Amino acid sequence: MSAASPRFADLPDAAARARFIAQGGGLDRMIADDALSGPVTLPLAEALVLGLLRQGVSKYLAIFGHGSTAIAEVLRHYEAAGLVRCWQFRNEIEMAHAATALSWVYGEIPAVVTSIGPGALQAMAASLVASSNGVGVWHLYGDETTRGEGYNMQQVPKPAQGLFGQITALMWASYTLADPGALRDALRKGASVVAHPWRAGPFYLNLPINTQPAPVTLRLDALPERPRHPPLAPAGDAALIQAAQAIAGSARVAIKAGGGARGAAGAVRRLAEAAGAAVVLSPGSLGVLPEDHPQNLHVGGSKGSLSGNWAMEEADCLIVIGSRAVCQADCSGTGWPNVRRVVNINADPADVQHYNATIALPGDAGAVADRLVAMLEALPAGAMAGGKADWLARAAAKKAEWAALRAARTTGTTRFDPVWQRPVMTQPQAIAAADAFCRRIGALKFFDAGDVQANGFQVVADDTPFATYTETGASYMGFAVSALLSQPLARAGRYGVAFTGDGSFMMNPQVLIDGVEHGAHGTILLFDNRRMAAISSLQDAQYGTDWRTSDAVAVDYLAMARSVAGVAAFDGGTAPDMLTAALARAHAHPGLSLVHVPVYFGPDPEGGMGAWGSWNVGNWCAEVEDRYARTLI
Repeated sequence: MSAASPRFADLPDAAARARFIAQGGGLDRMIADDALSGPVTLPLAEALVLGLLRQGVSKYLAIFGHGSTAIAEVLRHYEAAGLVRCWQFRNEIEMAHAATALSWVYGEIPAVVTSIGPGALQAMAASLVASSNGVGVWHLYGDETTRGEGYNMQQVPKPAQGLFGQITALMWASYTLADPGALRDALRKGASVVAHPWRAGPFYLNLPINTQPAPVTLRLDALPERPRHPPLAPAGDAALIQAAQAIAGSARVAIKAGGGARGAAGAVRRLAEAAGAAVVLSPGSLGVLPEDHPQNLHVGGSKGSLSGNWAMEEADCLIVIGSRAVCQADCSGTGWPNVRRVVNINADPADVQHYNATIALPGDAGAVADRLVAMLEALPAGAMAGGKADWLARAAAKKAEWAALRAARTTGTTRFDPVWQRPVMTQPQAIAAADAFCRRIGALKFFDAGDVQANGFQVVADDTPFATYTETGASYMGFAVSALLSQPLARAGRYGVAFTGDGSFMMNPQVLIDGVEHGAHGTILLFDNRRMAAISSLQDAQYGTDWRTSDAVAVDYLAMARSVAGVAAFDGGTAPDMLTAALARAHAHPGLSLVHVPVYFGPDPEGGMGAWGSWNVGNWCAEVEDRYARTLI
């Protein structure tokens, strides 16, 4: 820059400063060129936008309110200069889900903007998906003023200080910017949460209304950058040698591959083959081992598969990789009744010690697993226990039994349904047809909570991870349909299909409008049985009847979808070939589509995939808790 060029500190307003940065090649380029090294005084709201930009956050999902007009004005100018993008939404829950999907699927950490009050409470509720699945998202909430001049509209109506900060602090991690000078500290603490290497989550930054326009003096080159974390592994070999010996000395080894194993699929496969282990997946780790790999025993847990739960019951040595051991993943603590030794590979120091009898191997799943493979391969001849070949042969037989069951449940005849008064597909049949279509065209699959999800993670046949996103962490109804909105927001968005039930879809039907507004290309695949089938089935299993989990209100979802200009709607029919044809027409539509599929619910066990696990709920509690009391690990 020439000596005659204006200085950033001398520019009169946000519009001029945004243009200046854009013309200089962006914030990072100007900092690298030493063009922004002196102290400047800015409104806090603008300094915050620059601070987030320094961390690579340039995408904002917003429902502006009276508590966020100052930041909205800054974003208006910075978007005009091409430095950020902002999208408006119609519902904070939908918006937070879309933000979570943008970070989870595409690795682009965004910021959610709303005011405190009902809007922030809704966004905060939906942030359970981010916290439960380890996804980093910034949540920026316009907070009550700091002067205590009287109640602020939408604040918690209680005579106490900083109540919204207390709420957000309970949800995950938060910071209230009551002092503009604390911005750098807030940004540093927020970055440590949203970019955490193994347990990322939402960070709630509460912005009092009166501090947003207040001045703050700072150096822009002192704004914290996004942290980068190298993979870690145990410093020495002692624990790895002990683990290798335990694995080698056990005849019946199983690997539980949790969500943390998804980024280390190759290492998981090498470890499984070196250890002679059957691999049991979690609902969120589909594809970590290819579908047809003989050691892939599929999903295990409270709603696990026949083969996956068999492996859990029979194993005597457990290798845990990247799993938090949530209740449904390990059958409320009873899923491994015969295990006497645990090798746990996990970056989190608490989760790595979850089970008794554990050899803890803290660190990156891929780095640790590959070192463990090397230890196993270096063991002397004859170190491997006898019986491993028999274990894998039995596992293969159980996998074949499971495959036959799945084939029977996903094909065959339709079932007469009392609601529809005609034969319709079962959910396994419809999900299998849709899964095959998605794999053929390379579409992402998003699963909503409920019966669709429970059947889906047994039916889906992925060969690679990150092809299916199933929100089992919080089981938040409405996530899948909202996740489709991440596609037009991403740098390289992919076509996706949201597998959802009628109940989940109605949690966030405004996605029809926002999908058109933002140019989403994706399909809502709506499985309609006019009930909460997952809970109806649970009630039937526990008490012999379902109650208050269905309704008698007919809804024409095709007409609803077609009422929104730009949405294409298709009847999915009553047979797999009809559904495949409807999905092809939906895919050909350049915008958002909805495919409606009536599905069976009833007493016929072949109408669903069934479940083979234990769960500490309802009238099962006494039995499960008694079993837990007798479990070693």
